[in-house]
Amino acid sequence: MLARLLPLVSIRRGVSIGGPVGSSYRMNGPTRAPHIRDYTMAKYLILIYGDERQWAAMSTQERQRLDAAHRAFSEAAGGKLLGGHELQPAPAATTLRTDSAGRLSITDGPFLETKEAVGGYYLVEAADLDEVTKLAAGLYEVSAGHSGVEIRPIVEH
Repeated sequence: MLARLLPLVSIRRGVSIGGPVGSSYRMNGPTRAPHIRDYTMAKYLILIYGDERQWAAMSTQERQRLDAAHRAFSEAAGGKLLGGHELQPAPAATTLRTDSAGRLSITDGPFLETKEAVGGYYLVEAADLDEVTKLAAGLYEVSAGHSGVEIRPIVEH
């Protein structure tokens, strides 16, 4: 579902972590120096929900439009895109809980049985919710009829 084209996230110009100003470093995927924080930008999780049966039944043309919309989103987000992935269908999930005695209970499948399931996500950095909303509005799932997009701010500790 989600295009697997995630750009290298660059460290903003003017920040040096031992290399030239504006350098990028790759270590097992998109990275930023963990000790560098940009307090003017917030992080948001874009959750993509939909009917998995309808995603599975998409024609080749629909799949191409979906992939094109995700590539366009990735290009528009640029360096603000920190990560994102398509998820396996909900039946592949494993749910963990403890019972009243504190014993771990492991269940195959999702916690809730719902018509819509989370199919993927993006993690983005943006100045505000308006900026993220403008970016996410172009995602295929916003207008597909059987799906939707939820934007949630990240709590940083």
